[in-house]
Amino acid sequence: MTSIYEQDLPQTPANFAPLTPLLYLERAAEVHPDRPAVVHGSGAGAIRRSWAELYRRCRRLAGALAAHGIGRGDTVAVMLPNVPAMVEVHFGIPMSGAVLNTLNTRLDPATIAFMLDHGEARALFVDREFSRIVSQALALRTRAEPILVVDVDDPLYDGPGDAIGTLDYEALLAGGDPGFAWRMPETEWEAISLNYTSGTTGNPKGVVYHHRGAALNAVSNILEWDMPRHAVYLWTLPMFHCNGWCFPWTVAARAGLNVCLRRVDAATMIALMREHGVTHYCGAPIVQSMLVNAPPALRDTIPAGIRAMVAGAAPPASMIEGMEALGIDLTHVYGLTEVYGPATVCVKDAAWDALDIGKRAELNARQGVRYHLQKAAAVLDPETLRPVPADGETMGEIMFRGNICMKGYLKNPQATQAAFAGGWFHSGDLAVVHPDGYIKIKDRSKDIIISGGENISSIEVEDVLYRHPAVLAAAVVARPDERWGETPCAFVELKPDAQVGAEDLIAHCKAHLAGYKVPRHIVFGELPKTSTGKIQKFELRQRAAQSD
Repeated sequence: MTSIYEQDLPQTPANFAPLTPLLYLERAAEVHPDRPAVVHGSGAGAIRRSWAELYRRCRRLAGALAAHGIGRGDTVAVMLPNVPAMVEVHFGIPMSGAVLNTLNTRLDPATIAFMLDHGEARALFVDREFSRIVSQALALRTRAEPILVVDVDDPLYDGPGDAIGTLDYEALLAGGDPGFAWRMPETEWEAISLNYTSGTTGNPKGVVYHHRGAALNAVSNILEWDMPRHAVYLWTLPMFHCNGWCFPWTVAARAGLNVCLRRVDAATMIALMREHGVTHYCGAPIVQSMLVNAPPALRDTIPAGIRAMVAGAAPPASMIEGMEALGIDLTHVYGLTEVYGPATVCVKDAAWDALDIGKRAELNARQGVRYHLQKAAAVLDPETLRPVPADGETMGEIMFRGNICMKGYLKNPQATQAAFAGGWFHSGDLAVVHPDGYIKIKDRSKDIIISGGENISSIEVEDVLYRHPAVLAAAVVARPDERWGETPCAFVELKPDAQVGAEDLIAHCKAHLAGYKVPRHIVFGELPKTSTGKIQKFELRQRAAQSD
């Protein structure tokens, strides 16, 4: 029998509209037209745009793409750093109905060629800095369909690189209508963006986001941070990574200011923080460590009251302690590309303020609880899909379900089905649940070291290494061993001018770890990292396997 609440109560345009973050831009331009939306650079030479101007430019972009026959379901790829155009494409491309594909700017030509072909890109926007790599990628494509290549020339870039496109970005926008009637998604399930995983083995997978998830995670970012109206956001996080954790849309929802940053370094970050009154920024632990380890004369000029969000790897307690000493309020979040970036947060409890800094850092290093608008984040037994006990010891796999999960993997139904088996998204991360319900990652399933039948968490060993004052970065992987099967091998990057030997670090680990968890080998040198600051453990595993 039909409920009375289903009778004569139709869904109409008057009472229902698909969720989309594109409306956040429209509202910011309507309500705060003259407020600053984007700044790039410093002083009189900085590029500055208001929300009204940004909205007009995005509508021009959408109209220009439509004039070139690009619309619903078409892919438009971009190879851009964190410049104003990168903010604009997050709105202008989906406003045309097309799907935005942000490319990692540190990838090799063959991988870029694969992504362009696999995503069936109709157009490609390229910053001059990456023109050589993109030219090589275009030559490696196997699809016959042509791609419209558009050059994006950043006036503040003075490095090498030639124009390789048939059209300049500003010329493209000039041909678009600033009053273009941009396209709302017909359903919120429509794709808004395509993000490729890192692809450490085989070809990368294409993660498809929908408008609903993008809109909800953008708002969740606001809720987790209590982000105020007109916040000033510094773009230390690459916008190509999970669409900047959805923050292009978050900043629009708050009518804030996007402070663009082409290249991350401590001196430039701190200078922009001071000049533009930065209130918020995000980044991997390596970005936070840049500030913690900056020269004192520079570090002491960091303004008070800045709020930072960290993810990408479990932050060591020493880094959290260092950020607190700088007066930066650090929020620890966790997620994956498949869940739009951050999807859990370590919500701070007021009672923690009474604890010593070491214990406080230990609690803040946990991955925490689900984001506001995510239905569920749980640690489940991967075989039974039952929750593990909240004892802080029993390991299971972190799984998600809800609105902030991808549509699936593009053209890969088998991988999609496996990822969503049992009605949960399987992260591949192993964790425990503490008695207060907070999740704590122990390792990636592929990073657990099994030595003599005992499971060793590489993250636990890394945390101990980070406590040594000479250690800047550390990664622990399995090294084949004839007797034990595997033993921990630590790769360590030291702070500048630090003097410490392998024996010193092994002794340090012995003081804090069970004997079987102590690294048998220490390798010194700079650690390989992705463009988002993640340490590339797959490369270190190869090195460990080949070492004598």
